[in-house]
Amino acid sequence: MTNFESLGIEEGLLAAISALGFTEPTPIQEKAIPVLLQGTKDFIGLAQTGTGKTAAFGLPVLQLINKDDRFPQALIVCPTRELCLQITKDLGTFRGKKSAIHVTAVYGGTSIGDQIRDLKKGTHIVVATPGRLIDLIERKAINLEKIHYVILDEADEMLNMGFKDDIEFILQNTPNRQSTWLFSATMPPEIRHVSKKYMDKPFEITIGKVNAGNANIDHQYYQTQHVNRYETLKRIVDFNPGIYGIIFTRTKADAQTVTESLIREGYDIEALHGDLTQAQRDKVMSRFREKSIQLLIATDVAARGIDVQGITHVINYELPDDTEVYTHRSGRTGRAGKSGVSVSIVTPRETYRLRQIEKLINSRFHKMDIPSGKDVCRKQFFHFIDKLLQTDISNGEYEAYLPVLREKFAEVDKEEILQRVAALEFDRFLKYYENAADLNMREDSRKDRKGTDRNERSAGRERPRAAGDGNYQRLFVNLGTRDGFYKASFLQFILDMSDLRKDVLGRIDMKEMNSWVEIESGVANKMIRALDGKNFRGRKIRMNDAESGGTRGKNRE
Repeated sequence: MTNFESLGIEEGLLAAISALGFTEPTPIQEKAIPVLLQGTKDFIGLAQTGTGKTAAFGLPVLQLINKDDRFPQALIVCPTRELCLQITKDLGTFRGKKSAIHVTAVYGGTSIGDQIRDLKKGTHIVVATPGRLIDLIERKAINLEKIHYVILDEADEMLNMGFKDDIEFILQNTPNRQSTWLFSATMPPEIRHVSKKYMDKPFEITIGKVNAGNANIDHQYYQTQHVNRYETLKRIVDFNPGIYGIIFTRTKADAQTVTESLIREGYDIEALHGDLTQAQRDKVMSRFREKSIQLLIATDVAARGIDVQGITHVINYELPDDTEVYTHRSGRTGRAGKSGVSVSIVTPRETYRLRQIEKLINSRFHKMDIPSGKDVCRKQFFHFIDKLLQTDISNGEYEAYLPVLREKFAEVDKEEILQRVAALEFDRFLKYYENAADLNMREDSRKDRKGTDRNERSAGRERPRAAGDGNYQRLFVNLGTRDGFYKASFLQFILDMSDLRKDVLGRIDMKEMNSWVEIESGVANKMIRALDGKNFRGRKIRMNDAESGGTRGKNRE
């Protein structure tokens, strides 16, 4: 049996991780630690979140640090403040209370002056988000000349968030590093480009298949019409009374709208999106970690780096536009060997994207029936009964009230008491679901009067269309990948600008300098009015009908 001692971990660290209950290394730890302890090899580790990557690089870097040299020797770069703080906390736990190794976190959303003062006191390891680190470099408030080890954690997320140039800038400013360690859940071309440019024959390991989903996660989907998406979400939540999860939406507007609707209906939920201040964000995350709220609704950008244990469900209110983002969403559950459920609410037009994700994660989605109203009430009832029977009554002075209770219920038989308890607890559910509609899409309901399958027609609309398709109009816009967009972020940008829903869009073709967007003809002019003439980073946006001839042969401004 492999243990941490056989991997080469020193005695002080062994004592600390043993106190934490670490006995056997995870697969990523078993393969990575012996290589990283050499300190001279570049390394790429591909593994899903929740597989123990922090210990895989954290234990070796703590062991390699020279305690007598009080200057930054190791730099860990990660995408978000939450992950930055989590890594710092984990390193503090791994090193033990008596360790002389100092770890400093630097991140945005808080005083840079305080962080500069912390750095001046002397530190061995710096954990940083890219933006704040670059700010410190440009202020000459941090010296990276003596950095030996650079660790890029959640590298694919950093690149998805537009940090490619930042990462390259950081690597250029650590010229004396002995090794670079890159950890990622997926391996998009941008990461391969960075590794080829800045790493020397890296030792690469993959735990599971590249981009594969966590085997502990059950991938489920519920198919319904778009108009029933919100009601389907409520059915899923109500059918899982013990749920502790994250609901993902495409935009912050969707996150806020759905949150407000659910709060009005009595659900324990908070929203996490880009409009929150750091103090508001911290408060929401604190309540979620303490389980004061049962559900967190978040956009993909806002949820970057969230590491919360015990999440039972991830619900995709809408599928992500970038299929690789699904891997990060679903990876929030099924962590540390526990099982989890990733649920997607899908319309017929989105089925094709579901199949793309299946290929990416090499796993099948299980189609589930949307629970009926009676199913929900039955599930809630039995959950309540189980909770009632498991309630601890050993600590209260309940016996003092028994004489009064006996007197009050003297004329009421046992069955009536049980009925009254059930009515008190389930009156809302019973009334709400009394005449609840069937939200499932039945085969006979998918046929039109001519017998044509509506799913086939709608799925056909998702396939690439000719530019002259009568239902869609093709628009030109002078924005492309050179402007820092990838497909998902570009889609979110144009929808946020125009206040339209993604259902009106068809195919999007992105080039370096320009892009073309297919959109339903009825709302094409609304999108043009929303974007054309607006400024983006000091440059005027041009958007118009691609078939009008006005854009052909022209360079962007």
